[in-house]
Amino acid sequence: MHKLGISIYPEHSTKSEIKSYMKLASGYGFNRIFTCLLSVRKSKEEIIKEFAEFMELAHQYGFEVAVDTNPAVFAYLGATPFEIKPFADLGVDIIRLDGHFGDLEDIAITRNPYMIPIEFNGSSNMDLDLLVERGADRWNMVTCHNFYPQRYSGLGWKRFLNLTEKYKKSGFRTAAFVSSQNKNTFGPWPVKAGLPTCEIHRNLPIDLQMRHLLATNIIDDIIIGNCFATEEELKLMSEVDCSKITFHIEIVKDCTESERELIFKYRHLSRGDASDYMIRSSWPREAYRNKSIPCRELKGDFFHKGDVVAVNDNLAHYRGELQIVLQDMPNDGERNLIGKIPREEWILLECLLPEYEFGFIHN
Repeated sequence: MHKLGISIYPEHSTKSEIKSYMKLASGYGFNRIFTCLLSVRKSKEEIIKEFAEFMELAHQYGFEVAVDTNPAVFAYLGATPFEIKPFADLGVDIIRLDGHFGDLEDIAITRNPYMIPIEFNGSSNMDLDLLVERGADRWNMVTCHNFYPQRYSGLGWKRFLNLTEKYKKSGFRTAAFVSSQNKNTFGPWPVKAGLPTCEIHRNLPIDLQMRHLLATNIIDDIIIGNCFATEEELKLMSEVDCSKITFHIEIVKDCTESERELIFKYRHLSRGDASDYMIRSSWPREAYRNKSIPCRELKGDFFHKGDVVAVNDNLAHYRGELQIVLQDMPNDGERNLIGKIPREEWILLECLLPEYEFGFIHN
């Protein structure tokens, strides 16, 4: 089951803001929090007091909290890979290692007696399988990617896929960050250019970022890296259909009611015998066997990438088949243009593999 998360940075927020944000996000089904101790510049006593209060409030709203650490944070709090009692005393749910210690220490920390899961950096090329082979507790190990405050520094999409596939194939739970487009959001550092894992996502609507990550079929949890996201963004993420790839669609003006039903009423599956020219959804054909879809004229001689078309009466055997065009295709009068997938959502087409289910979002 996928989990949705928010990030909170107590050193840059008021208690009132934190409580309001937790309450708002929990109401939309969010149940993970990412927070960071790397950037905190307070005394040990202050950190322990304030963070313990933060953890208590988070747990009241049903959140599990992952705290970002490194060897310097461990040393500052008086913890070691062999004794993490200071984190247990704070009520930490997940310890994220932004920087790891060494193989022996990394193995030892996964076998902590408090059974606090250890979250390894999914954006680094670690040999977690080797750690398991040498005694690490696989069931107490998860991964979470980095986020990237600096513009143009986020993970490339291919690198992201390669690293995530590696950890997912080995059975580790995965997580990645998306970025709020709300103005004046922030993270742990004084940079305000968003906090995504993947550079391709930095300026995209937050629900599209989420849908793109889900479409890979290798990401479990999705966390908003910066704060504070808007209520509309939280709502959009909570409404994403996690069961299939979904697209926004711009319906053409002359689309008929029957064609609208074809888009939204029926389930769509990308055929296994895939074409280079289009994605075919044949399931609705049975329902349209005795229905008419009159041919409508199209200005232009070609359909283009992202066009959504319906086979019409001129090819009655296939009438009612919905197709998404992948490359320029001649208009031979056998298809009606019923909608267009926005260009920014074409990235989802690359993830829609043969035999994957897909659908469209009501605007």
